[in-house]
Amino acid sequence: MSEEKDPETSSQPAPALGGARDVGWTDDKWEYRPLRLPPGVTRPSAATQLSIHAEFSGWELSRVLLYADGTRKVWLRRKRSTPGVPELLT
Repeated sequence: MSEEKDPETSSQPAPALGGARDVGWTDDKWEYRPLRLPPGVTRPSAATQLSIHAEFSGWELSRVLLYADGTRKVWLRRKRSTPGVPELLT
């Protein structure tokens, strides 16, 4: 049985948002992408940025953490695409 990494349902903490090396992770059904929004980003501006990710890249909001200094850590998720069979591609 695979371990669930969804930050909403997992009892395990999600991977830390550590910088350039942290590009996201996948499980059986979803791929996740963390974002860090700095303290100066307003709520409407953050909503606009997330809407752009949703509309053009297929991401949806999974989790948001707002810290006292105003930093937001956001996890986006989208369904994993099923890779095609390479032999059939032309």
